[in-house]
Amino acid sequence: MKKTLQAALFSFAVLALAHPAVATDAAPVPDDAKALCLKAADYISAHGLAAARTAFDQQGEFYHGQLYAGVLDFKGNWLIYPPKPAAEGTNILGVRDSDGNYIAKEIVAVAENKGEGWVNYRFLNPAAHQIQPKVTYVKRVPGMNVLTYVGVYK
Repeated sequence: MKKTLQAALFSFAVLALAHPAVATDAAPVPDDAKALCLKAADYISAHGLAAARTAFDQQGEFYHGQLYAGVLDFKGNWLIYPPKPAAEGTNILGVRDSDGNYIAKEIVAVAENKGEGWVNYRFLNPAAHQIQPKVTYVKRVPGMNVLTYVGVYK
């Protein structure tokens, strides 16, 4: 009986580990960033910024693992910044990447001029403790001068 139970538990463990839904430690990819960004923009359109702040600042649908949806206005002010809500209200137009490019200016320009798209830059990855390439998807919230963004390290 004991061997049968051990065999059953082992089989269950092997199947569980092989099942893709169990693998939650995989690094997010650009498609994950784009999907979350579009979802966040839709949420703001439907529910407004106050509801989005509540939804985005807590672990869950819009903030999980390395992925989070941030929100900027077109002046470069952080309206929603899940990793550090105390920084909300800070203007980040002067933030540069390791190559000297103005990241927030580029993000705002994509939202203003194209409505949505990708911004590539190099930035300090806090998990790896090194400068790495990063790609961020940006989406203007329809009818508002705000944008959502979600980035991933390559």
